[in-house]
Amino acid sequence: MNKTKFMRLIVGCLVVVAMVKVFFGPSNETHHKNHQVMQSGTFWSKHGGQKQNVADRQETPFNNELQIDSNNNEKEEVVAQEVIQAGDNRETGPQRIVHLDLKGAPPKVNYLEQIFPLFSKLGAKGILLEYEDMFPYEGDLEILRSNNAYSLEEIEKIKSLAKLNHLELIPLVQVFGHLEFVLKHEKFFHLREVASFPNSLNSLAQGSMDLVKDMLSQVMQKHPESRWFHIGADEVRGLGESEDSKRWLETHNGDMGKLFLNHVTAVGRFMTAQQPGIRLILWDDMFRKLSPQSIEESELHNLASPMIWDYHPNLDVNEISNLIHKYEQAGFQTVWFASAFKGASGIDQMLTPIAHHFKNHIQWDKVIQTMSEHKSISFQGIVLTGWQRYEHHTVLCELLPVALPSLAVCLQTLIYGEFNEAAQSDVQHMLGCEVQLNQNNCKGSTFPGGDIYEMVKKINSSLGSSIQKIMKSYHIRGSFSPYHRKRNFANPRNLGFFHNSLKLLLDEWDTFLLAFRRSMEEIYYSDTLEEWLEENVNEHIEALHEMVVDVERIIKLNGQPKSDPGKI
Repeated sequence: MNKTKFMRLIVGCLVVVAMVKVFFGPSNETHHKNHQVMQSGTFWSKHGGQKQNVADRQETPFNNELQIDSNNNEKEEVVAQEVIQAGDNRETGPQRIVHLDLKGAPPKVNYLEQIFPLFSKLGAKGILLEYEDMFPYEGDLEILRSNNAYSLEEIEKIKSLAKLNHLELIPLVQVFGHLEFVLKHEKFFHLREVASFPNSLNSLAQGSMDLVKDMLSQVMQKHPESRWFHIGADEVRGLGESEDSKRWLETHNGDMGKLFLNHVTAVGRFMTAQQPGIRLILWDDMFRKLSPQSIEESELHNLASPMIWDYHPNLDVNEISNLIHKYEQAGFQTVWFASAFKGASGIDQMLTPIAHHFKNHIQWDKVIQTMSEHKSISFQGIVLTGWQRYEHHTVLCELLPVALPSLAVCLQTLIYGEFNEAAQSDVQHMLGCEVQLNQNNCKGSTFPGGDIYEMVKKINSSLGSSIQKIMKSYHIRGSFSPYHRKRNFANPRNLGFFHNSLKLLLDEWDTFLLAFRRSMEEIYYSDTLEEWLEENVNEHIEALHEMVVDVERIIKLNGQPKSDPGKI
């Protein structure tokens, strides 16, 4: 073999070796990039109008079990595999969770099928599902079911829809306060903390813990995949007032905090024994008056995380920071926040004040930006609450479709740090409407339930006012007063000036409300529709209907002498 051929052979071998290394050797650069995607980014930072890819916005995982050591490739691979197994809906960064309050106006599952994709597009990563009486409880708890409670098949459908749309489901079951849906039943009267009020559980009464365990077990069995479970425990009205509690307090130095903590800690231990690895969430309001030491001594911090809630547009950032510091001292490793996109601006609110809730989220964004000041507690996520009732026995707040523009604004505000042109453009694209923040309006609504949004706006602005307007007309004030109507006494000529207008107005509203009924029936069960109409519509329509009946009756009397009301 001559020298030239030998050199060509050597060069050829070197090329082959190089190609083998390229195609089959470890790619440190690629692995490093994947590691960067998992760890880097400022998920909650302001993006200056440039919306980044979700992967680029993820922060370092907050769960200590998922911390990544860049110097340990084997550990990186294990963690990466855990993240893959958890599924796309389980981000390692802070979560944005939409709260669905089912204790009023629970949507039919076919509407959830329409709005879950919208939630995901708007930036939500999960659903906090507050079941209340909509869970299909069985056995001794069957009495708790609403007449329209979801079936077991519907629960599975909801779970499938959430998974399909990369939304992590977090069940919520109350275990202490806000148990009106349980304690309203005579069967459970003996478990009330205050005998005459159904608000709170007497945690010391025989059978109380069995009740709670049964409720939680049934819900956990349907959500074995849940990483988080919310047990409520807020606003425990009347705590310490039962005879059982008074006797206990007498022998425990009146320690009300310990009375509360004993119950929720026992609940936590039961749940972690049933479903190892599950983490609990509790509303934080009952903790606010407790010392960090008493919370730490209960060991609740090993089982649960507090969810700090504040729905005010002028939320005090420093006050929230003080609470975070307190919970940090109490040993909690993670903390959640809760804002509101609906149901927190008026107990009987019909339209959602978008600007009100937008301001609340601007303040929460400021709180989120301060989390770097707290070294030993991590921010897990924020729940955007959407209360449907203030409690089980109160009236309905805004319907969910009416609040979707507010939800969109609030979610995008959390993503961008403000509601800038880019956020507004995203909302307009996803909702099909132009949000007019200062006018509390979404113009041109084409989102799921957008027709209800528009019709509720019309009912709110025009139903009562249209009747008041016609009542102020010259001939009604002069010839059709309550006095005239009660005594069947009026000149038919004068009634003729407004008879047709009155009847036309009634016909217009009847036609409109028929369409409203049809749209509502697509989303809600009949009891929700009837309750909403009773609270917001019937009084006006019945008054209008009675006016038409009266005017037509009196016209037929041809101006006869007035009748004696006592003889009618």
